[in-house]
Amino acid sequence: MPTIKIKGMSCQHCVASVTKALEQLPGVSHVNVNLDKSEATYSGDVDDSIIKQAIARIGFEVQP
Repeated sequence: MPTIKIKGMSCQHCVASVTKALEQLPGVSHVNVNLDKSEATYSGDVDDSIIKQAIARIGFEVQP
């Protein structure tokens, strides 16, 4: 499963927001967001740029 680092998450509401944003993307079948590690893993066939855009739309930043 691909893993992305996310900057700006600070609470469980942030986790829920990221989870919801990624689960709504076509092609994503499983999402796990870890607040302690500031990262999300997902399964599915989705271009990285789509994932980054979805996270940016809700106010977070994908770290390199």
